[in-house]
Amino acid sequence: MPVPAEYERASAKFYDYLVDARDASELWSTHVTYTMTQGVFQVFRRRLSTNNAIAFANVLPICLRALFVTDWDINEEKKSFGSREEMTREVKSLRKEHNFSTETAIRDVAKALRHHVDEEAFDNLLAQLPEGAAEFWEH
Repeated sequence: MPVPAEYERASAKFYDYLVDARDASELWSTHVTYTMTQGVFQVFRRRLSTNNAIAFANVLPICLRALFVTDWDINEEKKSFGSREEMTREVKSLRKEHNFSTETAIRDVAKALRHHVDEEAFDNLLAQLPEGAAEFWEH
């Protein structure tokens, strides 16, 4: 069996996402967009059970899936979904000295991400996750 296209073009598709997120957030670099995306993913992941987080990761493109699980402490205390402002402060706390996430980071990542996932599968999964999950990914 040949290598699935998802794996074969993973880097190019990841960079396409970073450019979309950079443009949505009006940031100047895909490097700072990477940190913003990682922060948003970590904030969301902290609000899910391990099973739900794995289910969520499985609807992401392969490189975004890898970023979602990077540096995951599965024993970290779970949090509740809070206000967008509270969760944005949490996004900005990742690598504080090198984090240039926007005030609209969650919305910006959500907007870009939706261009790179199967939206029907994404929304179906979000509907099965705890209250607050679907709202988190609204843009």
